[in-house]
Amino acid sequence: MTVKELEDELKLLKSDYVRIQGDVEKMESIGGNVRPVVRQLRQLEEEISRVRQQLKESKQ
Repeated sequence: MTVKELEDELKLLKSDYVRIQGDVEKMESIGGNVRPVVRQLRQLEEEISRVRQQLKESKQ
């Protein structure tokens, strides 16, 4: 992947993370089961970390 593609993917992942984080807050406020959504957040965190590492390596 090019640096531009990695940067675009990172922006998308961050956007998804923020959106899902808002979903967690809404679910918590109504007493919903947040466990699956929190799991999804963790997966996004791992993906963001992976893309950041790729971006770092691509810029070297």
